[in-house]
Amino acid sequence: MLPETAGSDTDRSAVRTGSAAGGCYRVQVLVVGSQKRWRDEVAAQVRNAGFQATACDRGTDAMAVLALGLPVDVLMVDVALEGGLCCAELAVEARVLRPALRIVLAGESLDVEADAVSGLVPDALVVRRDRIHDGLAARTVREALANRGAPAREQRA
Repeated sequence: MLPETAGSDTDRSAVRTGSAAGGCYRVQVLVVGSQKRWRDEVAAQVRNAGFQATACDRGTDAMAVLALGLPVDVLMVDVALEGGLCCAELAVEARVLRPALRIVLAGESLDVEADAVSGLVPDALVVRRDRIHDGLAARTVREALANRGAPAREQRA
């Protein structure tokens, strides 16, 4: 399955005119999760905030996007992602391929799975999945971009 990219004519004109937050080249967010509803909701929030979103349902598709050299500033992954390239493997491979890529890990609980992945990619921003459901996906992307040089870990509240 090919990654879902979305952008209305309005989105494309914003790219041409440079009116988006990222200037001429908008911030690109790659959303990866096996649940379509979650992917669609997160991607819609990201787009509504003026960022560009590409959604993938499998880690292998997301890795293909990264390996092809397509522009991606933030990788937002559901910790529950399973398959040939699960969340942990995707985060590690993405970091190897693109060392400056900001990685956001979203999980139901911030317990075992998120700790395992964040241990492999210590500068990943780890957030509760419900935080993204509450309409805070764009804020999470901004936090990830703002913390490019420093390890970024959300407090577990």
